[in-house]
Formats: sequence, C-alpha cells, structure tokens
Amino acid sequence: MYVDAENQILGRLASIIAKKLLEGYRVYVVNAEKAVVSGEKKRVIMGYKLVEKVGTLYNPYKSGIRRPRAPDRLFKRTVRGMLPIDKPRGRSAYKRLRVFIGVPPEFSRKEFTRFREADVSKLRGKYITLEEISKHLGWRGGLE
Repeated sequence: MYVDAENQILGRLASIIAKKLLEGYRVYVVNAEKAVVSGEKKRVIMGYKLVEKVGTLYNPYKSGIRRPRAPDRLFKRTVRGMLPIDKPRGRSAYKRLRVFIGVPPEFSRKEFTRFREADVSKLRGKYITLEEISKHLGWRGGLE
C-alpha cells in the first residue's frame, strides 16, 4: 500500500496506518514532511521540545535518550507508538513500514492512497507541518 501524507493529519493517518500494518499490509509513506499536526504553532513546537529536556543519570552524550528530528523519523515514531511494539506481532508490523521524505523515483508512477478521514480540511483551527517542526528541533534538511 502506497500512502501520500501530504496535507494529512499526522495522528489520524498514523492510527490508520498502524491498523493496516497489523492487518498484514506493507505500507510505504511518501511526503512525510508535508503531514500536519493540529494546534497553534508555538504550542506544538514547545510540546516536541519538552521531550528533549528529559534527563538521564548517565553521560547524555554516550547513552542519552535519542529523539528523532527528521520528519520521516518523527512519522515512524508516531506510528510506532500506536503499535504493540513489545509483542512479536507489533514488531513484525513495524518492520513492514517504510517512510520517505518526498517521492522517491521508484514510486513516481505508483497510485497513492489518501484517507478522507485524515484530511486537513477536517481541521478548523491552526496547524503546522512536520517539516516546520523538524526545522525547529534542529533538523538541517536533506537526507540524514
């Protein structure tokens, strides 16, 4: 299954993808950086930055908690949170997920699925793209 995340709500899209993965589908997500998160820009960014301030008793440079900054990794992490990752079923489902920034050349001729229930038109308020969040977290763009 090939999914286009452009102008799709991150949480709703991630929950749909998690269900598809548990059903046994192999899911490829393109344009992950164009997925949107609902809420006021400043509040959403502060929420993501708050997670980075979690400390550790060990040397943080050696064994600190590593948080994703790239949009594709943020997307994958969101889907991972909706899977039973501690069970074999959830782990195998997670391995069937591939997320890309932009559209790779090998997928340019594929037919992409879009979910109406996750469309940005459902939102009434403000929203921010995953790419903007990533830039505020320190992602320098490009492929990491």
